Amino acid sequence: MVYNEIGKTGMKVSNLSFGASSLGGVFHGIREDEGIRAVHTAIDNGINFIDVSPYYGHLKAEMVLGKALKEIARDKYYLSTKVGRYGKDGVNTWDYSAKRVTASVYESMERLNVDYIDLINVHDIEFQGDREGGLQLICDETLPALVELRQKGVVGHVGITDLQPENLKWVIEHCDEGVVESILNFCHYSLNDTLLKDYLDFFEQHNVGVINASPLSMGLLSQRGAPDWHPASKELKKACALAAGYCQQKGYPIEKLAIQFSTSCNPRIATTLFSSANPDNVLKNIGYVNERMDEQLVQEVQQIIGDQMFVRWKNS
Repeated sequence: MVYNEIGKTGMKVSNLSFGASSLGGVFHGIREDEGIRAVHTAIDNGINFIDVSPYYGHLKAEMVLGKALKEIARDKYYLSTKVGRYGKDGVNTWDYSAKRVTASVYESMERLNVDYIDLINVHDIEFQGDREGGLQLICDETLPALVELRQKGVVGHVGITDLQPENLKWVIEHCDEGVVESILNFCHYSLNDTLLKDYLDFFEQHNVGVINASPLSMGLLSQRGAPDWHPASKELKKACALAAGYCQQKGYPIEKLAIQFSTSCNPRIATTLFSSANPDNVLKNIGYVNERMDEQLVQEVQQIIGDQMFVRWKNS
């Protein structure tokens, strides 16, 4: 396992990290005991960064992760969670107000059984962009509330997340230097889309660390294929399915190639998050990272995806 610093935070994290969304049953149902073992397996095998959110499974992911963390020494991992996006009874809600995000941090700590959050992220900022106050509210109200918690020592570092890298750049440009210490972007540094690469110089200039997520592009780059709810176009889903079939014929699962590509092709990306509630899959993914990638196969897969490379979709 390779360890990289997230920006200038001092947090040296494994280049493959554990995304806990699966613990909330986001992709399919889980067995709680198996999910807890998946967390332990990750930590026992060199992963030291865990990311979660109250939104995942509508609090469930944080609660299951909290049970796992009870049995793990606090100095074995860095913990990241989020504020701003929530949900209940299948209904999405957003609240980026200072009052709500401050309360959310304390609520998360209780569910997670910790008294300190290493990195607190504003979740999916684009949804505030469509609301009253727009992204300026993130700069004027949300982030200052989290910086106050950072000054109090409740959280260590402050970051922002979004599917659209343009939004991340805009917020950094409209905040004081040092307010945003890291960004988390997903589905834009994977086999079918490396848009994030175009923003790395900007983030580096502002001492902002980069976290990549969803190397499988939310299931597009998998043998199982994209779930029904996936917002990608039919054309992109078809192209990725053809690429997955080609990899299967080669005896080289597309999941393996996707994990290897996202973790090995750009050292300026501190870590890549994957998510699994299955301990065997956790071990498998760690094994992938430690094997040499077939670079010729990468080229062949991207040729199959063809004109669907870099095709984007809106967050949902």
